[in-house]
Amino acid sequence: MHFHDDALFPENQDKLVITCAPYGPEWEPDDFPEDLPLTIEQHVQQAVDCYEAGATVLHIHVRELDGKGSKRLSKFNELLVGLREAVPDMILQVGGSISFAPEGEGADAKWLSDDTRHMLAELDPKPDQVTIAINTSQMNIVELMTDDDIAGTSFQRPELYDTYREMTVPAGPAWVEEHLRRLTANGIQPHFQLSSIPQLETVERLIRRGKYLGPLNLTWVGIGGGFDGPNPYNIMNFIQRVPDGACLTLETLMRSVLPVNAMAIAFGLHTRCGNEDTLWGRKGEKMSSADQVRQLVRIADELGRGVADGKEARDIYRIGEQYSSVDETLAKLGYAPNRKPGQVGFTHHA
Repeated sequence: MHFHDDALFPENQDKLVITCAPYGPEWEPDDFPEDLPLTIEQHVQQAVDCYEAGATVLHIHVRELDGKGSKRLSKFNELLVGLREAVPDMILQVGGSISFAPEGEGADAKWLSDDTRHMLAELDPKPDQVTIAINTSQMNIVELMTDDDIAGTSFQRPELYDTYREMTVPAGPAWVEEHLRRLTANGIQPHFQLSSIPQLETVERLIRRGKYLGPLNLTWVGIGGGFDGPNPYNIMNFIQRVPDGACLTLETLMRSVLPVNAMAIAFGLHTRCGNEDTLWGRKGEKMSSADQVRQLVRIADELGRGVADGKEARDIYRIGEQYSSVDETLAKLGYAPNRKPGQVGFTHHA
């Protein structure tokens, strides 16, 4: 991304799009009962509260009544119906990192299959976005967690802690290409969740080879444990490699969430918060997802940067757009064109 001399002036920046992830699938309800929903009605109310606070993108997971994260497509469909009615202007973004199980006999044995994971493209009503990981990687979400972060939570149980420490995200090349094909065929926009520059480079290659033709919405996920850590040098190196036509959100975890989001607001980028990323405000003080959104709205206001409403967020994300060719996609995103046969030197758009 290129920063002109006046790039930090808020009047020259897009309005801020705030993503909220208020369903914290890694936590158990007792970890923060005031903010972790259990029933569908509570899930919908969380969305309403976050939208009224200023969030316009809702990152979605859903729980069963026993408190465990649901793998049932029907449960997600039920929630999507309620959300479409309650928060029609929000961008509904289903978290693709969760695996889905078909219902019925033998479901538990099938939940890791690639075909089952592709069923995200069949959700009804369909979401606006599904997040997608690129390149199989370690996702040790506890590597950066401190004793204070997990104090009094289920993560103090060694067996749960070890489960998350050893977690990986399967996202091999064949699966990624097929998943992108199915999502775009059904009019669902992929939102790329990227750990580092190598994954961004893979996305660029997918575009250059015609495997994805559309707007480029990215989240840099700085959570350590196989991903970048929340180091400002990591952030700026990643930003430098992102093309100007992309839309970039910054994400991290625990008490790094607020300072990283503050940087995102100042840089003209976009933010993500909510109990999936952190339970904490000030040290030792829990903070609800909606209050985290309100905090970002206040910071944006202090900096003079407007916050996008639902329609504005859809325009910024280019929801519903797809492109007809590799050349068009590269031009729209701000990537240099592919080299033509016999062409020498650096390529550029005329």
